[in-house]
Amino acid sequence: MNAIRPSTQIHTTCPYCGVGCGVIMTPVAKGYQLKADDQHPANFGKLCSKGAALADTLDNDDRLLYPIINGERATWDAALSKVARTFQRIIAEHGPDAVAFYVSGQLLTEDYYVANKLMKGFIGSGNIDTNSRLCMSTAVAAHQRAFGADAVPVSYEDMETADLVVLAGSNYAWAHPVLYQRLAAAKKMRPGLRVVVIDPRRTATCDIADLHLAILPGSDGFLFNGLLNYLRREDALNLPYIEAHVEGFSAALHAARLAGSIPEVALNCGVPESSVSEFFRLFLRTERTVSIFSQGINQSSSGVDKANALINLHLATGRIGKPGMGPFSITGQPNAMGGREVGGLANQLAAHMNFTDPGHIDTVSRFWNAPRIAQKPGLKAVEMFQALAGGKIKAIWIMGTNPAVSLPDADQVRRALQSCACVVVSDCVRHTDTTACANILLPAMGWGEKRGTVTNSERRISRQRAFLPPAGEAQPDWWIISQVAQRMGWAADFPYTRVAQIFREHASLSGFENHAQRTFDISAFTDLSDDDYDALQPIQWPVNAAHPQGTPRLFTDGQFFTPSGKARMLAITPRRPAQATDAEFPFVLNTGRIRDQWHTMTRTSKVPRLNTHYWEPFVEIHAADACAKQLEDGSLAQLNSRHGSMLARVRISEDQRHGSLFVPIHWSDVFAQAARVDALVAPITDPISGQPESKHTPVCITAFHPAWQGFVLSRTPLHFDDTRYCAAACCGAYWRYELAGGHHPALWSDWAHDILNLSADWLEYRDDATGRYRAACLVDGQLQAVFFLAADHHLPAREWLANLFKSEPLTTSERAHLLSARPARDGADPGRMICACHSVGEKTILNTIRQNKLTSIEAIGLSTQAGTGCGSCLPELRHILERT
Repeated sequence: MNAIRPSTQIHTTCPYCGVGCGVIMTPVAKGYQLKADDQHPANFGKLCSKGAALADTLDNDDRLLYPIINGERATWDAALSKVARTFQRIIAEHGPDAVAFYVSGQLLTEDYYVANKLMKGFIGSGNIDTNSRLCMSTAVAAHQRAFGADAVPVSYEDMETADLVVLAGSNYAWAHPVLYQRLAAAKKMRPGLRVVVIDPRRTATCDIADLHLAILPGSDGFLFNGLLNYLRREDALNLPYIEAHVEGFSAALHAARLAGSIPEVALNCGVPESSVSEFFRLFLRTERTVSIFSQGINQSSSGVDKANALINLHLATGRIGKPGMGPFSITGQPNAMGGREVGGLANQLAAHMNFTDPGHIDTVSRFWNAPRIAQKPGLKAVEMFQALAGGKIKAIWIMGTNPAVSLPDADQVRRALQSCACVVVSDCVRHTDTTACANILLPAMGWGEKRGTVTNSERRISRQRAFLPPAGEAQPDWWIISQVAQRMGWAADFPYTRVAQIFREHASLSGFENHAQRTFDISAFTDLSDDDYDALQPIQWPVNAAHPQGTPRLFTDGQFFTPSGKARMLAITPRRPAQATDAEFPFVLNTGRIRDQWHTMTRTSKVPRLNTHYWEPFVEIHAADACAKQLEDGSLAQLNSRHGSMLARVRISEDQRHGSLFVPIHWSDVFAQAARVDALVAPITDPISGQPESKHTPVCITAFHPAWQGFVLSRTPLHFDDTRYCAAACCGAYWRYELAGGHHPALWSDWAHDILNLSADWLEYRDDATGRYRAACLVDGQLQAVFFLAADHHLPAREWLANLFKSEPLTTSERAHLLSARPARDGADPGRMICACHSVGEKTILNTIRQNKLTSIEAIGLSTQAGTGCGSCLPELRHILERT
């Protein structure tokens, strides 16, 4: 890696979640040193475990370094011309709707802008959608229905100054760790701040909850309608505010009355009456309330209604537009908000304009000088890939995302890609499940190489700045798209040579014929110089003549962006999830994130310490359900739905509801065989937003009984082609493989020797009667690999063996105990990793607590450093302390 050597520190933003944390990169002797930006208003010097490890992801391993056509290296000119000619031919033969773009919240706003302009403005189709459809399109639709615009009304500081924070469908502690830590710190400073978590699972977020409502999956709408009805009965509605600023109140209240009494709400939601009553009373008496909602609300077949039922509560009580109050949608991706600003969703135009308004179509058409502009919305993500499977879409360009893993009905998505004659993928990663299906690969710049802007969940625009040279022949996405546009005949309309040009055009469009009618307005930046763009500081939109310093909070004057100027309350009739469980598929599958991984792991998997908390796909199940299905903790299970199947390691947990399962979203075929959870998820979407129902898939689960199971730890990466299950993780000095096979090799020793293919000193143990085989391979006394194979999952712990890869050479005692996998003395085994920042294991923490008689989290931190980094492991430390 040849690093740029600037004379000053580089201030940029983290490329992970929608929090939008600032980071500072400083050149050092070897590479870069990373630290949190203590001046950035999103994080004030805090980072999560993923963000703190960004400096460890900057290598070019598995980078896409040059264009590829049909598996062969190509020049940029050949690849770009091939894309342009193919799209032109298909459009000429089948029309503009025969092509599509599928883009990503990983793109910068300027990339998004150019892609949307090309597809909607000049190709003339609405067929551009984004993976943000999978995470926040529900919130967009709910905002538009309630406020007349996709406008998040609050700021992060409102969460800290509230007296009640309601977290609905959000594992805040793991999905948005920095905001969770800000909330935890606020609660510590003001013990009167109350936190309510609404989630079928007990998650790490519940560590700071005063009340956890473990509702039935999908029953949120019943709860929110019940609360509105309760507020009516208790005379707790803000009638003057409603009269002056809200319409639709009567119909919304009439619908809410059907929710019934607290006992009826408790029955519909599957929680105790006392819990419902406590929540309702808390909401009633606490004016300063912020309600944070995320994927548990959004990823539903009735997600828009659920979000509007929650927003109704704030409108009915006037708790919006004031400090410490408001509904707050937390986005999943770093630039989901920026994509919304430029029209990255198929049903949007640029600058928060919409197809539903003919005047908006005309406005954008004239601004772009685009007479062929699309006249109607395009296909949303799930529809787009269904059209691809049906042959209606003949060519697709996928930018910076991995739909063969992340979309529902993922097996069908893969088949659709494989059957399509033209699949173009621009990405910075060479090997993903999606690039494997591509005809044309275009190398895009990655984080640290590209320049542009992103917008976080609180509408704050921040800069991403380059501090690395491009890898190989990689180019920025906006350049790639512009080059194709020029080759398609629109050179004068895509003349961009600098990213600041695009930002100025984007800003200019936001103010074009706006007249304060559209909430998104950054027209103050229309004439921003290149130097001022480079120096741009974080700021919240709108940023215009009326608000040149930005706008922390919206709707302070009670004026909304509807024709009447009033907000709308919606009459909500709660619905159960679209697919119900039955005798064949009796469990509800819920999907989500884990603490230390991001999306499909193409970046986070590079960091060994992020692979040690959870290193393979797992399914979490309640103990009673595990007993009924004869599943043991640590065994393998097979999950089946009407659409697909997967294998996962069983984790028995009392945090699960009876009848519910949880599986993380992150594993793909690149990292684990037969473990793509979205292969099970049905392509059922919310009828308004098009967002898939990823939180409620009926499945069955059964014990998986392979012929053998085992693990291999190896100093070098290995290949296992004849296994039924193989999960791989890079753990620094070694690679970890969890394995299961369908048949026994003739001789285990031959199999192990062939796999390693290394002339070395071997220690071996074999017990044919029990089907056990253990082996260790050493070169000059240094451990190269260990093989532990058995007839079932009852195998030794891996952590002590893993530590031996740090020893050079092994001691006599370590060598003697290799095949027992147990150290000669206590304390040598650190146990499962708990603190990723400081690499502190569970057994180390337990032993320290017992030996030193520790009684607080702070004492654990002083003794072991655990919990003193990003703080994401604090809930687990608390649980360890409690049970010890």
